Amino acid sequence: MTRINTNVPSLISQRVLGRNNVALNTSLERLSTGLRINRGKDDPAGLIASENLRAEKSALSAAIRNAERADQVVNIAEGGLTEISSLLTEVQSLVTLTANDAGLSNEEREANQLQIDSILQTIDRIAGATSFQGSKLLNGNLDYNISNVDGVISKSRVNGAKLQFNGTQEVDVLVTASAQLGGFLLSFGANNLNLGGAAADDGANEQFIIEISGTLGSRELSFASGTQLSNIVTAINNFSTVTGVSATLCGTTGLRLESLEYGDDEFVSLKVVDDGAINGGNGIYGLSAGDTDVADTGSVTAFNTTTASNGLTDFGQDVAATINGIVATTKGREVRINTDFLDVELELAYDTGNPSAAALGLVNAFTITGGGADFQLAGRVDIAGKVPIGIQNVATRNLGQSDVRTFDTDSTPVTRRYTLSDFAAGKALNLNDGDLASGQVIIENAIREVSSLRGRLGAFQANTVAATINSLGISLENTSAAESLIRDTDFAAETAGLTRAQILSQSAQASLQLANNQPQNVLQLLG
Repeated sequence: MTRINTNVPSLISQRVLGRNNVALNTSLERLSTGLRINRGKDDPAGLIASENLRAEKSALSAAIRNAERADQVVNIAEGGLTEISSLLTEVQSLVTLTANDAGLSNEEREANQLQIDSILQTIDRIAGATSFQGSKLLNGNLDYNISNVDGVISKSRVNGAKLQFNGTQEVDVLVTASAQLGGFLLSFGANNLNLGGAAADDGANEQFIIEISGTLGSRELSFASGTQLSNIVTAINNFSTVTGVSATLCGTTGLRLESLEYGDDEFVSLKVVDDGAINGGNGIYGLSAGDTDVADTGSVTAFNTTTASNGLTDFGQDVAATINGIVATTKGREVRINTDFLDVELELAYDTGNPSAAALGLVNAFTITGGGADFQLAGRVDIAGKVPIGIQNVATRNLGQSDVRTFDTDSTPVTRRYTLSDFAAGKALNLNDGDLASGQVIIENAIREVSSLRGRLGAFQANTVAATINSLGISLENTSAAESLIRDTDFAAETAGLTRAQILSQSAQASLQLANNQPQNVLQLLG
């Protein structure tokens, strides 16, 4: 059957040729652009996945740049702290040199004080000048702001905090076990020593000899019959910086020995080397396990017993507490937690009248109201992707802040708070007439604070920033590989497809030519 009005073979050839040309053009486009998906119709689902992966790649690249920027910020802060650390070491040297009274002239001492004043001014200048793009790094600008500080918090430091949506975070401390000193109560039955037994005359040549030891060392002390308890207290306190043990009068017939600090590492050891045939008194009492301000009347040891001559030791106790429900690491009266959302250090005052290091209970410590430095170190912007860090003010008025326990002329314990700024001329720790023993404690604390801050910043760089850059880099590689697998052209497969499309297109063109020529054969029938 032959028809000429409708050339069906030609139509078929045209359709197939058009389809082959589309395939050929698609292969050419993919090979020229390098992309398998150039428009939505190429692969709708693949396009969606590819665009999402491209967005993730962009965010990951930005996060890597953020981490690199954070590393540079910390490097600048570290540079300032390094110089401050060197200056503090010089202060330590000058304090020790100036303590050599007999070998130092007044002019040399004054020259040392001038150096101290210059160092203090330089430290304050570095603290105020160290900056990144105009933002001060060491003047407290990147420290956290706190308010509503409870009176039992004697010292606090916020190293990092992820604040809630309202920009605040409450810090609550629950004290579950009190901080305690190591110590003993010695009861003599009178306000002086009565040696030699019942007959007072027998004690003329007797000596009451005790050995007192603490965390700093030990000292053996001898006292004659008739020595006032107040003089014994003075003698013990004269060596408190050597032994780590202090003494206070307890009523009119006893005295109390206690460690200078609180905690498991602190202790008081007492050995009665010679009781001097002491007359009167109950002996040595331990302190109550629940409250070291109270003697444990059930644990008395007479001065003349073997137990007393062998020696007694009493250890202190670290406070036990939780912060915002997290069990805290403690030392003495200090408590700390370090979590992803809150890194805070506190020191609790010792106050038996309120929940504190001495009494159990809940302390609403303070409220963090803002501040700190937040670095966006993840591709997704949310609270989990931010890494906070606080950099405290390292000006001299803030460094080395410590409560130093000293004694008045009547051996009454006195606690005074000093900072590094007290080394300035005319202040309490100046080198001319200041308390250099207390000054050395302050400078040692200042050195520890700066070293601790440098160590924390170093850990942030090494364990947070560097690790984050590595992790983000791997994520970027894997995300790029996934996006490439979906969107990029497979050249091996596409070149094979191009060859096929070319052959089919040429074949369709030949078929079309034959189909168009076929109707001409009808003319032979008219012939």
